[in-house]
Amino acid sequence: MKQQATPYLIFNGNARQALELYKEVFQGEVVELQTYGEADFPTPPEADDLIIHAKFRKDSLFLMISDVSPNQPYETGNNISLVLELESKEEIQHIYTQLSQKGSILMELQDTFWGAKYAKVQDPFGVIWDLNYTKA
Repeated sequence: MKQQATPYLIFNGNARQALELYKEVFQGEVVELQTYGEADFPTPPEADDLIIHAKFRKDSLFLMISDVSPNQPYETGNNISLVLELESKEEIQHIYTQLSQKGSILMELQDTFWGAKYAKVQDPFGVIWDLNYTKA
């Protein structure tokens, strides 16, 4: 089990501005960017230009970034989570089961439009975990 937790930052409609700031400050680059309008994800048309997922990298600094989903409230405190990229179906199932028994499920473990098994769980201490297993 090789795991690395990646910070996932959620913004209230200003993720693009945050990415521009991070590019300037850290001298890094946006290595991936997808909008809600480009994704196979049901959202209202006014969300089309908002970022559903972006990746920022500068050497060992790696961040994932998005705007809050149009149907979710934005609150300071729920605007950061930790992403675990897992290596097998068994591993994601085990971690999901353990965290959901002791915490709460924010998104059920499911197949996604980006070709992964994914779940979002909040542990009993309030930490939000994005669990992702990209299928081969």
